[in-house]
Amino acid sequence: MPLTADNCPDPQLMAILRKELRRQRFKLEMIASENFVSEAVLRIGASVFTNKYSEGYPGNRYYGGCENADELESLCQARVRKIFGCEHVNVQPHCGSSANMAAFFSVLQPGDAILGMSLAHGGHLTHGAPVSFSGRLFKTEFYGVREDTELIDYDELAAKAEAGRPKMIIAGGSAYPRVIDFDKFREVADRAKAFLMVDMAHFAGLVAAGLFPSPIPKADIVTTTTHKTLRGPRGGLILCRKSLAKLIDDQIFPGVQGGPLMHVVAAKAAALGEALEPEFIDYQRQVVKNAQRLAVNLIDAGFRLVSGGTDTHLILVDLRSKNLTGACAEKALDQAGITANKNAVPFDRQNYAITSGLRLGTAALTTRGFKEEDMDKVAEFIVEALRHHGEDGRLNKIRQRVEEFTQAFPLYPNLEF
Repeated sequence: MPLTADNCPDPQLMAILRKELRRQRFKLEMIASENFVSEAVLRIGASVFTNKYSEGYPGNRYYGGCENADELESLCQARVRKIFGCEHVNVQPHCGSSANMAAFFSVLQPGDAILGMSLAHGGHLTHGAPVSFSGRLFKTEFYGVREDTELIDYDELAAKAEAGRPKMIIAGGSAYPRVIDFDKFREVADRAKAFLMVDMAHFAGLVAAGLFPSPIPKADIVTTTTHKTLRGPRGGLILCRKSLAKLIDDQIFPGVQGGPLMHVVAAKAAALGEALEPEFIDYQRQVVKNAQRLAVNLIDAGFRLVSGGTDTHLILVDLRSKNLTGACAEKALDQAGITANKNAVPFDRQNYAITSGLRLGTAALTTRGFKEEDMDKVAEFIVEALRHHGEDGRLNKIRQRVEEFTQAFPLYPNLEF
């Protein structure tokens, strides 16, 4: 049943919902960590399971009335195992950060050493950044990318693992556009006698489609979000070896979470069902094609891309040669109707509130039906907006053209508030 003024007599709330729906419909969503779920996933996420507490796991709950919750969670688990070929999965994490926290706590003690990718070189906050729980509770060391290629410096990784003997090595990041060599990570982890954890939040959909190497055979623990390229609701998963199953489960509940959000687990199951369809592989192929086409357009327009391009859904633009900051670029694009985010680039001298880079992703636009030729037009909008940053009149005209352009790619046509 659609939400209307008749069944939700809250005009203030309805006005906010209408504004957000309009924003998503008429702007170009290019934040690499965002996507659009299907209408089915959207509606299932608002199901009656929102009413049910189900602390524990299938067959071992702390509340009664969980027989349907057990069936739902078991279905979700089975779909993850089928897609990724993992031995065990926990589908309850509320987000990627809580999945990472539980993964750390399952095999580490506060004060243990971890080795993760530097946030400044494309890593994630939860991989050891000082402002995160990971940096506050664990002894952290970082590897990064080579200055000449901007690819992961596997020699530095090996040297730091040898010197520091971390208990856990973390692969994966939030702004690294290239394929990761999990064989090398496994070799380094084995030599250091460390656990290997892979955070595949950004490229999980590509792994599911066979377009990115699977970390499952090499890693002890794999975490991911269920949004981003996996195109599900906002949430997380932890995949692991059977030998670590109880440690992982105990750290999710009762370790860092209470009752699972069963309505979100239902939406995860729905999205995973979609990921099992052949069309999902076609979608992921198009995501990569679109990112690579956008990359070529930006390079042709004189912009420098970190690592020279992309193998995935994301692009990191280095704006230093354009005398632009990431913050300035983000603001200009937003005014022009394009949603993206400022991002540090390797060896960036700007602080994190400003940055010298811009991160762009193609997963959401591809969900709306964009193809390579459409990315040519998107690139045109981006380039024009960045060249005319600070010119309000010019940016507002671009926004009008963007709004007209997006109407050819309707989003949630059956949804109104």
